[in-house]
Amino acid sequence: MREHKKYPDRLKAAQEKTKLNDAVKTAIGKSLGRDMVIAAMDFAFIGGSMGSVVGEKIARVINYSIEQKIPFMMVSKSGGARMMEASLSLMQLVKTSAKLAQLAEAKIPCVSLCTDPTTGGTTASYAMLGDINIAEPSINCFCRT
Repeated sequence: MREHKKYPDRLKAAQEKTKLNDAVKTAIGKSLGRDMVIAAMDFAFIGGSMGSVVGEKIARVINYSIEQKIPFMMVSKSGGARMMEASLSLMQLVKTSAKLAQLAEAKIPCVSLCTDPTTGGTTASYAMLGDINIAEPSINCFCRT
């Protein structure tokens, strides 16, 4: 399939439409009175695709989780890597997976919540690396049972 809209134009249109800078929001807050770090994908921003900015934001929030020893939650709603960025976007899947391995090594809990849709490289990498993986009933996460 050939792309008809230039990538910078697609980014600008997505930013104007969603009022977001990119496809992930990160936050530090509380759940049941305990600190928690969260990263949540927004499918409205180019299909929740992971590009360089998304990967860097997730990596930084995981670093914060490790430094502060605070549990991490990833909410996925993504079609995978942002192919307009080619290999740069694919590297983000590897980078976030490596950061989650560091989180596991530090023995800090990670919950992965897969919302519909979560497909492609997302499920092949970071979305299935939680200590606890939760998926909506309608999700096709390509998992073996």
